[in-house]
Amino acid sequence: MSNPNRTEDKIVLADLAFYGYHGVMQAENDLGQRFRIDLECGVDLSKSGQSDEVEDTISYDQIFNLVNERVTQTRFKLIEALGQHIIDGLFETFTTIEWVKVRVRKPEAPIPVVAGEFAVEMVRDREQA
Repeated sequence: MSNPNRTEDKIVLADLAFYGYHGVMQAENDLGQRFRIDLECGVDLSKSGQSDEVEDTISYDQIFNLVNERVTQTRFKLIEALGQHIIDGLFETFTTIEWVKVRVRKPEAPIPVVAGEFAVEMVRDREQA
């Protein structure tokens, strides 16, 4: 992240699970699979920390609803494109978000692995989006 003055405060949503239809292989598009999302949104939380008012922050419920819609209502071949779609929606919807870090995990990728998962992690400042 290029802005040295950016806030270190963040709203974190971790290990969210969704069912979606993303992938290159036809079976992934036909059958779907689980996806896990880890998300950090850089937001100055000083005002809400002092006021204790939800109006002074971004509700994690609103963030969750946006991510849920982005994962379940669209289809992508690449989880990179899904990650960018989530980031774009967060910046478009919540003007106080300064930066976003999203990890899209695909625990059931059609690769013969006994344990583990495959993922991408993307970090964007608002200016980069």
